[in-house]
Amino acid sequence: MLVRAAELSSTMSRYLIQRLTENPKIELHVNTEIVALDGGEHLERVTWKNRKSGETSTQDIRHVFVMTGASPRTEWLRGCLALDDKGFILTGRDLDNAGITDGTPRWPLSRGPQMLETSLPGVFAVGDARSGNVKRVASAVGEGAISIHLVHRALAEL
Repeated sequence: MLVRAAELSSTMSRYLIQRLTENPKIELHVNTEIVALDGGEHLERVTWKNRKSGETSTQDIRHVFVMTGASPRTEWLRGCLALDDKGFILTGRDLDNAGITDGTPRWPLSRGPQMLETSLPGVFAVGDARSGNVKRVASAVGEGAISIHLVHRALAEL
C-alpha cells in the first residue's frame, strides 16, 4: 500500500490503520507515490518512488486501486463550476446558499438545479468531490446511479 503522506492518521480512522498495519500481507510504504504504470494489453508493472529517499522500486503488479484522499483537487474547475470554500463542488439546493464570489456564473435557468446538478446545467457531480457527500463508497455508487436518471431528465428538456 502506497501512501503519499508521511502517515495515515490524518485521513483514516484508527481501527482501519490498525487493521492495515497488523495484516502481514500488507506492506505499507509512506511518503511514496506511483511514478510509472507499464504494460502491453494490460497493466504489468508499477514503479513507485519514495519522496524522502528518492529510491524507486518496480514491481510486477496487474491491478491498482487509487484512493485519491480527502482533498478534492478541483482547482481546475474554479470559475466554471461553483465550489465551496474547501474546493468541493456545490450541487442541487446547496447552490442556493452558495454565496458565490469567485466569478462563477449563477444558476441561469428558471427551474432550480436537480439534486446532483452543478452550477452548470446538465453537468452533475457525485462522490467525494461533491460538497456534502458522506465520503463512503456506497453513497458514491448510489449518487452515480441517481445521476443517470437525472441526466436523462436533463436531456429530455432539450
